[in-house]
Amino acid sequence: MTTRYDAAVSARVGIIGASGYTGAELLRLLAGHPDLEVVAATAETHAGTPAASLYPHLAAAYPDLVFGPTTPEVGRGLDLVFLAMPHGASQALVPGLLSEVKHVVDLAADFRLKDPAAYPRWYGEEHTLPHLLATSVHGIPELYRSEMPGASLIAAAGCYVTAASLALAPLVRSGAVEDHGIIVDAASGVSGAGRSLRDSSHFNTVDEDFTAYGLLDHRHTPEIEQAIGAQILFTPHLAPMNRGILATCYARPTSPAVDPLALLADAYDGEPFVVVSERSPSTKATLGSNSVHVTARRDPRTGWVMAIAALDNLTKGASGQAIQCANLALGLPETAGLPVVGVYP
Repeated sequence: MTTRYDAAVSARVGIIGASGYTGAELLRLLAGHPDLEVVAATAETHAGTPAASLYPHLAAAYPDLVFGPTTPEVGRGLDLVFLAMPHGASQALVPGLLSEVKHVVDLAADFRLKDPAAYPRWYGEEHTLPHLLATSVHGIPELYRSEMPGASLIAAAGCYVTAASLALAPLVRSGAVEDHGIIVDAASGVSGAGRSLRDSSHFNTVDEDFTAYGLLDHRHTPEIEQAIGAQILFTPHLAPMNRGILATCYARPTSPAVDPLALLADAYDGEPFVVVSERSPSTKATLGSNSVHVTARRDPRTGWVMAIAALDNLTKGASGQAIQCANLALGLPETAGLPVVGVYP
């Protein structure tokens, strides 16, 4: 049964892993949420650090918030917990959390794939809780909304997967394009690599550069294939910008009469966070918003269908999407606390 909260009652939520970029984005968005109250925020490497010291942009909303340690009791008395940690960490915490709270929304990939055999293939290790994969909900509301109300465990999809899946799913699911040989080329801002400094995300590495990585074996490949129901060749790229995802996707139509833009418009009619337009999507147009902008074309000369999506990798591609999922799980208005308009310039 879905638990519903009226406007006079706040749901108490916690964030585990609150010191990373997605944790900070959760705090930013939840500061304006009318129905969700942050009562716990933990951070292993920054326990004891005031949130405003690490992220001064949060100071006005959280002047007294201090990151605490992650303990087994952190979820006690809460309605929902967000997990904003690197892949693999959630598996150790979820069983205990599910015994303490009604809902868990995980931003990592620990519970996204339905096939346990996919984890050693794409993540290099066995899944420790394969029985939970069947019951977890894949967190793209536009594609899996009906499964979210009342869900105890939601695995919010990441940025690359969300952009590619929203661009392609209506085309594949309608049979308008072939379900194999689809190409996804996508570029991400550097914040997608997380807050920890690595050589690959150092300023001197990424500035004035544009590079492809994860060639042929990027771990998000099976997640996109699962979401759209088709085979893909996925090539991610790192772009010298802070935030944003731009996914350009190519597929073969099954009929010369296919109008891919009309199919996207029909599929997303009434969706509050999807903008379908003839305009070529821009990452800056989505900056700071929970919106994704999509377009599509059919090229009569080459026979290809092209679909493009842009979004903010930290908002719709991570924390905003997680809040959208939480709203649905709790029976709140889906759009609560989430901006639809980007920041410009």
